[in-house]
Amino acid sequence: MGIIKRWAAAAAIVALAAGVAGAAEMKKVKIGTEGAYPPFNNLTADGKLVGFDIEIAEALCVEMKVECEFVTQDWDGIIPALIAGKFDAIIASMSITDERKKVVDFSEKYYSTPPAIAVPKDSKLTGVTASDLAGIRMGAQSSTTHSNYAEAKYPDADLQLYPTPDEYKLDLASGRIDAAIDDVIVLDEWLKTDDGACCRLLGAVTPDPVINGEGAGIAIRKGEDELRTMLNDAIKAIRANGKYQEINDKYFSVDVYGS
Repeated sequence: MGIIKRWAAAAAIVALAAGVAGAAEMKKVKIGTEGAYPPFNNLTADGKLVGFDIEIAEALCVEMKVECEFVTQDWDGIIPALIAGKFDAIIASMSITDERKKVVDFSEKYYSTPPAIAVPKDSKLTGVTASDLAGIRMGAQSSTTHSNYAEAKYPDADLQLYPTPDEYKLDLASGRIDAAIDDVIVLDEWLKTDDGACCRLLGAVTPDPVINGEGAGIAIRKGEDELRTMLNDAIKAIRANGKYQEINDKYFSVDVYGS
């Protein structure tokens, strides 16, 4: 049985065995996030969760009049943990894709930014086409739209997969890989730091709607329509009342919501 089918089967078992409290009865929403994807979500040295995803989640909880409780979860296991009931929603820069829609439902997007490629500053690479990057060693976080994009669009590159962005950044800085693909904002913000001084942005790449999806959304278990409505209404509300723009401007110099 494939992984998507296993997740779908698990979701059905959870729903049949235990059921889920109606969203209208919710006083607290447990939110799963990775805590390793700055500037969107990250754990500080003292264990505090910070980032755009975190503040958006908090603003949504205010609008929904519920208490937020955050749960950190490794990226590879974040969808299975949602299905198993470890938390109620994933707010972790998860792209809305048809593949993921087979096992979870999504809110509307809350931001949309393109992928990009970074290289060491002394790299001789000048372009981002498949022919430009043939034969190179390319890093990406595993189980992401970025690794899927690299596999599909750069078939002649040697793709190296990492559990979190921290690992590919270390390998890019040390020269163990020639390039890395990730969200343009993630790469750009890293390049502004001392750790990112090793490298430069080679360029953004054109998203593929099939691979990259419709933007980042909030994942919930299948069939929790009340919660999805609450989240969508809350996203609209913070877009309208200025709270979204306030959080956006705290982290970014561009509007990450997208067109």
